[in-house]
Amino acid sequence: KDSQMARAVWADGRWGEVEVTPYGPLPMEPGATALNYGQSLFEGMKATRTSKGRVALFRPGKNAQRMQAGGRRFLMPALPSSLFLDTVRHCVVANGELIPPHGKGSLYLRPLYFGSGAGLGVAPSTEYTFVTFGSPVGGYFTPGSGRGARMKLELSHQRAAPKGVGYVKAAGNYAPCFASQQKAKAEGFNDVIYADVTATYIEEVAAANMFVVTKDGTVYTPDLGQILPGVTRDSIIQIVGKLMPELKLVVGQVPLDVLFEAEEAFCCGTAAVLTSIEHVSDGTRHRDFTPMGPVTSRIYKILTGIQNETHPDEFGWLVDPFDTDALARAAAESDGTA
Repeated sequence: KDSQMARAVWADGRWGEVEVTPYGPLPMEPGATALNYGQSLFEGMKATRTSKGRVALFRPGKNAQRMQAGGRRFLMPALPSSLFLDTVRHCVVANGELIPPHGKGSLYLRPLYFGSGAGLGVAPSTEYTFVTFGSPVGGYFTPGSGRGARMKLELSHQRAAPKGVGYVKAAGNYAPCFASQQKAKAEGFNDVIYADVTATYIEEVAAANMFVVTKDGTVYTPDLGQILPGVTRDSIIQIVGKLMPELKLVVGQVPLDVLFEAEEAFCCGTAAVLTSIEHVSDGTRHRDFTPMGPVTSRIYKILTGIQNETHPDEFGWLVDPFDTDALARAAAESDGTA
């Protein structure tokens, strides 16, 4: 808790200045819209110390875009990319000493945007708070075998509904997964994989996107619509599509049969990075995968190589949070004004 957080408040039709304060409680009335009606969004990012000794953010403009999309869906005021990135910058700069050395972890950043105004009427809030705080982290999954994650295919509960808000990184999309995750962990799994409402196609892990690799070198991942548009997911799609031409990439519906016949499987996200899956089961069918198989390993090496600057950043994805000009360019690109 010995850290700093950066905060801006929207009131009376405009955003106030970014303030940096010690991490601690936020002032909020019991009638706050976020508490009563779930008008709350969050993001997940990392500030990493690279092999070149500098600190870098990975595609922060994409996080700004995703939060903006969620804000539009939840009728929240526009959150400019410049404000989003400036708040993140203040948080990173204020907590620079908490960023682990290269190869020892990252400073996980949690931008949080919520309706903080009081009012019991079922309507959008009259005031909003945008705050970013952080904490040093290591790996997200800690598989017992040390090789890969063990996943339970969850068929008794769906994470998202057609035409719903599964694509929004909303706080309320995560608590409904707790019971399934807790039960799966009690049964010896690390997490759950959700299927669609027909239990025909895979969608995503509770807090990560999903990929499978078949024997013929085809990489499958579910299309957008009901699943979260992950930044790491999009990055892997670009890596496979542009840097690994020998592979076939399929973005669309992924039948459960493809999962149970695949050679490799992995999940990905800011926290999970790229985590190999070694086993999946729905209680009837079981499948063991090659942990960190050849395709998974290559993707992981390129992705983390770009993030750590041991592989050329051919996409221009890294942004130095201490470089205000670089952040301004990232904000302009995010807003489509570059």
